[in-house]
Amino acid sequence: MSKYISTHWGTYKVNQHQDKNISLDYWEQDSSPTKFGLGLIEAATDNLRIKQPYIRKGWLKNRGPCDVERGKDIFIPMSWDEALDIAANELLKTKNKYGNSSIYAGSYGWASAGRFHHAKSQINRFFNMFGGFSSSYQSYSYAAAQTILPHIIGLDLYSTLDEHNSWNALSENCELIVMFGGMPLKNSKVSSGGVGKHITKKGMKKCLNGGTKFINISPLKNDSPQFLNSKHISIRPNTDTALMLSLAYIMIVNNSYDKDFIKKYTVGFDEFASYVLGKKNNPPCTPEWASNITNIPIKEINNLAKKLTTKKTMISMSWSLQRASRGEQPLWMGITLACMIGQIGTAGGGFGFGYSAVNSTGDTFTKVPWKSLPQGQNNIKDFIPVARITDMLEKPGESFAYDGQKLKYPEVKLVYWAGGNPFHHHQDLNRLVKAWQKPNTIIVNEIWWNAQARHADIIFPANTALERNDLMLNPRDPTIVANKKSMESFADSKTDFEIFKGLANRLGFESAFTENKNEIEWIEFLWDESKKIAKKFKINLPNFKEFWEKGFYEVPSMDTKKIMFESFRNDPEKFPLKTPSGKIEISSKTIENFKLNDCLSHPSWFEPYEWLGKINKYPLHLISNQPTHRLHGQLDNAYESRKSKIKDREPVLINLSDAHKRSIKNDDIVMLYNDRGKVLAGAILSEDVMPGVVVLSTGAWFDPNYSLNIEMHGNPNVLTNDIGTSSLGQGPTSHTTLIEIKKANSEEIAEVMIFKRRTSKENT
Repeated sequence: MSKYISTHWGTYKVNQHQDKNISLDYWEQDSSPTKFGLGLIEAATDNLRIKQPYIRKGWLKNRGPCDVERGKDIFIPMSWDEALDIAANELLKTKNKYGNSSIYAGSYGWASAGRFHHAKSQINRFFNMFGGFSSSYQSYSYAAAQTILPHIIGLDLYSTLDEHNSWNALSENCELIVMFGGMPLKNSKVSSGGVGKHITKKGMKKCLNGGTKFINISPLKNDSPQFLNSKHISIRPNTDTALMLSLAYIMIVNNSYDKDFIKKYTVGFDEFASYVLGKKNNPPCTPEWASNITNIPIKEINNLAKKLTTKKTMISMSWSLQRASRGEQPLWMGITLACMIGQIGTAGGGFGFGYSAVNSTGDTFTKVPWKSLPQGQNNIKDFIPVARITDMLEKPGESFAYDGQKLKYPEVKLVYWAGGNPFHHHQDLNRLVKAWQKPNTIIVNEIWWNAQARHADIIFPANTALERNDLMLNPRDPTIVANKKSMESFADSKTDFEIFKGLANRLGFESAFTENKNEIEWIEFLWDESKKIAKKFKINLPNFKEFWEKGFYEVPSMDTKKIMFESFRNDPEKFPLKTPSGKIEISSKTIENFKLNDCLSHPSWFEPYEWLGKINKYPLHLISNQPTHRLHGQLDNAYESRKSKIKDREPVLINLSDAHKRSIKNDDIVMLYNDRGKVLAGAILSEDVMPGVVVLSTGAWFDPNYSLNIEMHGNPNVLTNDIGTSSLGQGPTSHTTLIEIKKANSEEIAEVMIFKRRTSKENT
């Protein structure tokens, strides 16, 4: 009987050895497996695992904020009974004194690929039964898009991703894919909810073999896989909107845009065109204007415009574009540009937002809304856009704008986090650390002694996917996997389900929380309910025992040439979009009525709050993209990620000319700094990044030396600014960051790295 483990980065075979140890192998059905996933076993058994519950010494003494700040204190080991009693009492005390809105339950979907042991589902179910909680909405990955897409095309983000033209359709019909922000293949190694077989590389190659040409518009040459042989147009970060506006200008002036498509399928073009031509108290968006902003030669802009209008063209936009100042604009403008080309709803063109961002985009199979863990109803209506955590902690009771609404930040007294790590994905971490001192209590379910654990008050040791049974049942992946428990729980760790069950027991609702089911009974329940759902899609799932024995099931393929908005194009009256007009809204009356200064009624150019077009004391633009050797911060303590480090620091990519000006050589330890913080990293000199830009990937575990005020490991979010994309979307703007860089001195590179502290003894 084969055992499998399915994760966000792929599915692997589990080998059980005679000495009772286990190892992972690639699954033979995955043609493009992710190497770093093999390190899960090493990470699951290393000395950074949390072995038992701990409580921070200063909090235990004062039961609330104290003189010793979170992140600087030591921890006292506790038994499970002691720790659960204390945590349950603290939850009840907070609820009774301040109300449920004072509890912020944080989580993030990347915690686990399992359908049952999905941390966000577990924490939501628990707190909904406890009376509710203040919550968050959106994803850090695409928050601005989540907010603006319904206004423009009437689809939510997830429906948009599901409806993308398939690779099969593009490979037979598309002549040109223009990649704003590139299509880095490393990003497609992952998908939230789990990956069975990786398909993106196959899809790209199919397009290439079908004659599709690719253009990579990015500050990074390697944002396009080498095998695509794409033409690279180097662009200043955060200026894609200006380039697109100039392309629209050329098409309007030359009368080369598709007027029939604009008239039949869109609203608001005339208002937008007036802006492009400079008739709204703004400069006309000429190629000369855009060249000054983007640093792209005028001739290059004109040549690109000609290609757009003479080829079957797909406008592809990476998720990274909207994680920047006014991040709603490049997405809105990219869709507008696709409207002007006029090929939306055809197999060979249109727009995409997520090709190669995750594995599933462009795949073709029946999307089934599988059963998930019932979570109940949250009675508390207070919520924040996910990237506004620091603002919430700093400004309780203050108003903020979001998607046309005026909302108030709740006054949070207790934070409970399970799954994810705010010290990875949030911006301006030094500011977050200060705000993190404000709540009375912070409780976490955590696997490792990472920054989240070190900045908590009560720590419950959680276990990994290897230590439990589960289902990889992802609506956006055709492979269903039986995740069978492969190793005993490390030390005294437990599943999130067991932890919340223990708390529910003390708070009087254990039976309601568990419904008197154990782990395997819940998994079988999810399977049986999903089996009923599958029948509606003419899919006959096997019985649970048969599936569990085999270990996986493949959802049948469907239409191999899926086309986004095909029905809408064929008959816009019968299949209107869910926008106020029923059409694509190049200008939006809804957004106009919000009366926002930072998001107008149509796509517009807004100068970023810091950028290379307006340099002061920080002359380099920092890009903090997704890493190659891990998923976000996951598996940073495993072999592939540690092997990629330079003297235990995260590598930073620097253009040769920028390095030479600063006397920086390969493998030097350097300091990146601005007014928000200082970070150490290891230098890699490269021509892959344009001059004036450096690249420090996300995910190095936050490891501050508070006495030197330096982050020692290479976490770029010490440098990024915690400002929303706009008052519409309030998404993160991590890609709008200016810095300077210099060689570090001997005091600054003192070895205080978290990975040098290979035992938890120093925490007690």
